[in-house]
Amino acid sequence: MKYIEPHAHMVSRTTDDYQAMALAGCEIICEPAFWAGFDRTSAQGFYDYYCQLTDYEPARAAKFGIKHHSWLCINPKEAEDVGFAREVMSIIPEFLDKPNVLGIGEIGLNKNTTSELKIFEEHLALAKEHDLPILIHTPHLEDKLKGTRLIVDVLKNSQIDPAKIIIDHVEEHTAGLVLTEGFWAGMTLYPESKCSAPRAVDILENFGMENIWMNSACDWGVSDPIAVPKCAIEMKKRKYSPKEIEKIIYDNPLRFLSQSKNFNI
Repeated sequence: MKYIEPHAHMVSRTTDDYQAMALAGCEIICEPAFWAGFDRTSAQGFYDYYCQLTDYEPARAAKFGIKHHSWLCINPKEAEDVGFAREVMSIIPEFLDKPNVLGIGEIGLNKNTTSELKIFEEHLALAKEHDLPILIHTPHLEDKLKGTRLIVDVLKNSQIDPAKIIIDHVEEHTAGLVLTEGFWAGMTLYPESKCSAPRAVDILENFGMENIWMNSACDWGVSDPIAVPKCAIEMKKRKYSPKEIEKIIYDNPLRFLSQSKNFNI
């Protein structure tokens, strides 16, 4: 089956993962900027990372017949030092005209601190200035509900069209909050944390199939780059039709991502 992987950190994956995704039917991968597994010590490190996301990874994906897009930002894990974060953010505009760049992401909150909120708001201003879609990271575990509420409050004051914003890593207790306010919701499929395939399908059954996607976000930790097609099999087990499955794994991400001027099939 064909599908779009709308959130995957391929810099942390091997070429075998690209091959597995291609064999499973992946046509497009979208890669948000994220934490490298350690804190970078210079803005030059981010410059090199943005080059990797906009030059090297698209070429690597193309070897397997997959189109690669990226999102740019400084991840909330590295936003505690506001001065450093601003230095990094000053680099981003020169990459926004790269043909594979979709927008700003994944921004948001990690520990729900004042510094993270400040940099989050400045990322929103950058996206608004350049009329770009936004991909948002929500905190993990016990901080998720509080962080999601903080994020939604800031977004409601930003005067940015909620249809251009996807709030990722939603779970059962945050999906309704995100969707009710008019934002898109992303479900992240992980074997040990975030959302399992059965839980993701439960969320679809409780909150519907509009303005929602699923992704693997595969990264440095225990994660599965073909989690999306595996979840499609879970949907099939529950008697979802091929058209309904295609809506979630292809049509919905296609509709959201098409808001970016650089997105094309």
